[in-house]
Amino acid sequence: MKPAAFFDHSSGTVRFWVNIGEHFVGASVRRETLHYRYSPLSTTDDPLDTYQRHAEELAQAVRSRIAGGSREPVMLRDQDLIPAVG
Repeated sequence: MKPAAFFDHSSGTVRFWVNIGEHFVGASVRRETLHYRYSPLSTTDDPLDTYQRHAEELAQAVRSRIAGGSREPVMLRDQDLIPAVG
């Protein structure tokens, strides 16, 4: 069973897990990364809510990082979430 995502106040990140193959890969994304990618005009956005609304896109970014050779745990960066153009 996949662990539930949560916001870790001490690190300022949402921590979550992505099913890859037969196991779950731990990942995290900073509050600021979520804010600037998904709700830059908001002053009241909640990191966990933002994560939940975009969980599949974030999971795909983790899968891409793992496919590219990253090791667990994956820390998503701003450049991992740049929207595709075209």
